[in-house]
Amino acid sequence: MTPPALPLEALLGPLLLQQKLTIATAESCTGGLVCHRLTNVPGCSAYVLGGIVSYANEVKEHVLGVEHATLSAQGAVSEAVARQMAQGARRVLGADVAVAITGIAGPGGGSADKPVGLTWLALAAPDAETAEWHVWPGDREANKAQSAEAALALVFAYLQRRAARP
Repeated sequence: MTPPALPLEALLGPLLLQQKLTIATAESCTGGLVCHRLTNVPGCSAYVLGGIVSYANEVKEHVLGVEHATLSAQGAVSEAVARQMAQGARRVLGADVAVAITGIAGPGGGSADKPVGLTWLALAAPDAETAEWHVWPGDREANKAQSAEAALALVFAYLQRRAARP
């Protein structure tokens, strides 16, 4: 697929408006970068409801509703936590679509099982839930940027699939 001429955040707005959907974010390792990019688009207040930066596990639990048992058993950087973060953002902010990111930006914090650059993304919507993982090879800033881009791409792919339905 050829990369779009416009940044993804500029392409998401018309799709969200056309489909009468709102969006919210739940971010950990990206520190609000996805929401920042979404709100760089003029007119975004028509579809962006907000974002929650849940860097601490306590915020994941007490604000987004991520289960303590899940955090304890699987760790903050896991598919289950990303999915629960996305579900929580939808619920707390009242959005139609939510995207969540949790990962290890680096340079420290990695392990053999969860290396630096590992990122889990999740999308929650009324008609779909999905998650994917990546291991980025860059430094902290590059890992954050690639994670944000991948999260926007996840939303874009969902909206395109939804628009193509009869």
